[in-house]
Amino acid sequence: MRIISANLNGIRSAANKGFFDWLPQQHADVVCLQELKAQDADLSDAMRRPDALYGYFHCAEKKGYSGVGIYSRREPDQVIEGLGIADIDAEGRYLRVDFGKLSVVSLYLPSGSSSEERQQIKFSFMERFYPHLAELAQSGREIVLCGDWNIAHREIDLKNWKGNLKNSGFLPEERAWIGKVFDELGWVDAWRRLYPEAPGYTWWSNRGQAYAKDVGWRIDYHITTPGIGAAAQSASIYKEQKFSDHAPLIVDYDWTA
Repeated sequence: MRIISANLNGIRSAANKGFFDWLPQQHADVVCLQELKAQDADLSDAMRRPDALYGYFHCAEKKGYSGVGIYSRREPDQVIEGLGIADIDAEGRYLRVDFGKLSVVSLYLPSGSSSEERQQIKFSFMERFYPHLAELAQSGREIVLCGDWNIAHREIDLKNWKGNLKNSGFLPEERAWIGKVFDELGWVDAWRRLYPEAPGYTWWSNRGQAYAKDVGWRIDYHITTPGIGAAAQSASIYKEQKFSDHAPLIVDYDWTA
């Protein structure tokens, strides 16, 4: 089973850069999208059902902002839109599809880099999302949480870690929080389990020559329950074409949904 996570930094922008030409070649079973930056009315038929995939979307109320989506080869048994928390759901940050005992989630955790106010909103999200992560972990379901978590966990996860110790995305509180997700709640970081020593950058700043010099951050993850995490066979980051400031993260699981 192939699952892809891709922050598109605008679904219409990514479409113009060839994302929907590339996607059918991947033969993915599930594709999780973040940062749609579109309303439902902005989505073309080609964006809704690419490659005969089923498409589901949780758009933000604010135009040109946030939003998540999921494509699936098989029609899900259930689709859950949002967390049931009004201010979070207004920003379109959580979408889940269920197939039997398996759930796949597209998650877009807030960024705090634009202002102190947004950092506080990010902390608030993290605080309220943690009990949900605990509940999911105890649900008895196998779960893959795909998406842009906007946090680099360890020094290996970003090139210039020393220069970012006081910056959003690598703050001590953020790193401790995602560490608890792994160490206390038992979630598995699929990439890091497969490749303990490979940086695995998925995002590059548009400033300077970050992409060309590979001065990146690993902030996009497949975070899984232990069962399906152990079934992760291989993972890759697609950089041959640039659809966004993020690169798609592709993981193949020895799993049948």
